[in-house]
Amino acid sequence: MYPEQLVAPMRADLTSAGFTELKTSQDVEDHLKHKGTTLLVINSVCGCAAGAARPGVKWALQNSAKKPDHLATVFAGVDKDAVSKAREFTLPYPPSSPSIALFKDGELLHFVERHHIEGRNAQMIGAHLVEVFDEYC
Repeated sequence: MYPEQLVAPMRADLTSAGFTELKTSQDVEDHLKHKGTTLLVINSVCGCAAGAARPGVKWALQNSAKKPDHLATVFAGVDKDAVSKAREFTLPYPPSSPSIALFKDGELLHFVERHHIEGRNAQMIGAHLVEVFDEYC
């Protein structure tokens, strides 16, 4: 588990952009029952989360005409129960953090795994998400 003072700025990077933080398994279950589209970011302390995933997600939200109805995040290595529950919803994909999932009415539509984030910059991640939002939102 990472200390809260270490992850607080990383949490705020998404919550300040409108993401709801889900800290328990029940939070995840309840949130994914929402009707419409939900973008769920499995946040992480790693460099690819800071350099590509979080900025890419924010870039997509700023630059897309279509956007998910709901924004949520869980934090790997911190909110263990919430992340475990989120990963149940992203099956059959293996655990991956950071990662980005788009759901509609609780059903997984699209998943961006860590290996699709590593080695790409924020604008590349964002441009991909804009295409995903255009298709599904």
